[in-house]
Amino acid sequence: MPSPPCLIEVAMPHILVADNIAETGLQRLKSSPQITFDVRKGLSPAELAEVIGGYDGVLIRSGVQINREALARPGQLMAIARAGVGVDNVDVAAATAAGVLVLNTPDANTISTAEHTFAMMLALHRRIPEAHQHVLSRQWKRSSLEGHQLAGSTLGIVGLGRIGQAVAHRALAFEMNVIAFDPFVKLDAALDGQVGLMPDLPSLLAASDCVTLHATLTNQTQHMIGPEELAAMKPGSRLVNCARGPLVDETALAAALKSGHLAGAAVDVYEHEPPRDSPLLDAPNVVLSPHLAASTAEAQARVSLDAVDALLAYLLRGEIRSAVNVSDLPATLTPRARGFVDLAFRMGTIISPWCAEGVERIRVTLYSEPLHEIAHTVAAQTLAAVLTPHLDVRVNLVNAMDIARRRGIVVDHLAHSVAASRAESIHILVEARGQRHEIEGTVYADGRPRVLAINGYRMEIVPAGPIVMIFNDDSPGAIGLVGRTLGEAGINIANMALSRRGRHALMVLALDTPLPAEAREALVAQRPPINGVRSVMLPPES
Repeated sequence: MPSPPCLIEVAMPHILVADNIAETGLQRLKSSPQITFDVRKGLSPAELAEVIGGYDGVLIRSGVQINREALARPGQLMAIARAGVGVDNVDVAAATAAGVLVLNTPDANTISTAEHTFAMMLALHRRIPEAHQHVLSRQWKRSSLEGHQLAGSTLGIVGLGRIGQAVAHRALAFEMNVIAFDPFVKLDAALDGQVGLMPDLPSLLAASDCVTLHATLTNQTQHMIGPEELAAMKPGSRLVNCARGPLVDETALAAALKSGHLAGAAVDVYEHEPPRDSPLLDAPNVVLSPHLAASTAEAQARVSLDAVDALLAYLLRGEIRSAVNVSDLPATLTPRARGFVDLAFRMGTIISPWCAEGVERIRVTLYSEPLHEIAHTVAAQTLAAVLTPHLDVRVNLVNAMDIARRRGIVVDHLAHSVAASRAESIHILVEARGQRHEIEGTVYADGRPRVLAINGYRMEIVPAGPIVMIFNDDSPGAIGLVGRTLGEAGINIANMALSRRGRHALMVLALDTPLPAEAREALVAQRPPINGVRSVMLPPES
C-alpha cells in the first residue's frame, strides 16, 4: 500500500536531468545522499518516452519537450521540475491526468526579467542600438538620435504578477506614472496606491505612452495584442514584450510600426524561436534580443537551485512548492495538518470497499478552525484513497479533483469551528449507488490517528496495517466464531473494537498479517451471524 500522495517519502528517488542545468543545481544533486540521478541530455522524444517512466523525477529547462506521448506510460514518475517560469514545453494536461506534479521556479528570474524589460525600454526610448551603430560608423550627428525620457510618461503594465510588480517598482523609481491591468487583481490601486488599476485592456492601451506585457500565455491570452488592440494604443506609443512571444500578433505589430502608428517596439520573445521568418526582422524602430530576459548568471544559478530544491522537497518530504497543475494546496503542512491529511487517506481507504460499483458524491467535513486552509487538501486526499482501488490509473492529489470532474463525481468540502470541549475531527460521507457510508476520525495529541465511527458504529481504533470489518448479528457466539475461524487460519488479532446498534454489531479487527482469501470466504460462509466482511490494507503508523 503506497503512502498518502501528499506525504510521499521515496526511499531513494531516481532523478533524470534531461536538459542543461546550471552547475550549482548539479552540485546540489551531488550533495544529496538520499537520491540518485542520471544526466542524459539530447534524448529524442521517442527515447524520452521510453525511459521517463523509470525515474521518480525529471529536471528540464526549455530545451526538452515532455509531450503526451512521453507521459502515456508514466511508470514511477511523480514530478517534473522546470528550471524557469513557463511550462510551454510540458503537456500539463497530460501530466495532470497521469498524476504527475509539474513544478516551476516563478521567483528565480523575476529580477533579471524586470531588469531586462527596463534595459529594453531604455534602449528603445533612447535609441541606444542606433547610437551604438552610429558611433561605430564614425559618425557624430547627435541631433538625428534625439530620444525620449521615461520620467513623466505613463507606463501601462499588462499582468501584475511577480515580474509585473518588479517592473512597476522600477518604473516608479524612474518617476513614471504607472497603471496596470490584471483581470485577477480586483482592486482600484496596487503597490500602496501608487499603481492605478484599469478596468480593462482597451482602457490601459489608450492611456499608456508605453505598454509592457507580463501576462501568462493561455488559450485566452494568445494574440491578446492584435490589430484592434494596436489600433487602440496611443499614436506614437511603444510596446515592450519580454514575456511570451505568442501574446503578440507579430504581423499586426510589424504593420503598426511600418505605418508609423507605433513609434517603436522592444521584443525579447517571439511567436517562433528562433524568429527566422518573423516580420519584425524587417520592421522599423525595433529593438530585438534573443530571449535574454532570464539569461543572467545569477538567474540561471537561482532557477536551477530552485528547481532542484522543489523537486527534492516533493520527492523526499512531500512538500509542494510552486506547482503548476494543483491548486488550493498549501506549500507546506504543519505536523498537525500532515496528521489530518494522513488520517483522511486512511479513512478514505477504509470506506473504499463500499464504492466498487461507483461513487456519486463525497462530502468531507473538517471540524477545526486552525485547519480550515487544508480542507481542499483533505478532500482531495480522501477522494484519491476512495478511488484508487477501483481505477486502473494513478489517483493522487495532482489529478484527483480532475478525475472527479470528468467522471461526474461531486466533491464537497466544508470546514466548521468547534467548541473547545470537542476534539478536532474529520467526517466523510460517501454516496454510492443510492447508499450512504460514513466514517469519522481524529488525530489525538499523541499524533496517532483514530477512527471514531464507521457507518454510525462508535468505536476507537488506530487505522494501520491489515484491518478487517465484520458486520454481524448481535448474538452470543459471534465473537468466538470469528476468533476460531481466524485462529484456524493462523491469523493473530492484534487489536479489536466492538460496537452495537440495535440487533446488529460491527467488529473492527487489526491483524498482524493480511486476511487470506480463504479465511475471508470462511467468515462470509457463516451467515448468520456474519452479515458482511470488508478488509483493507493500510500503511503502518508513521
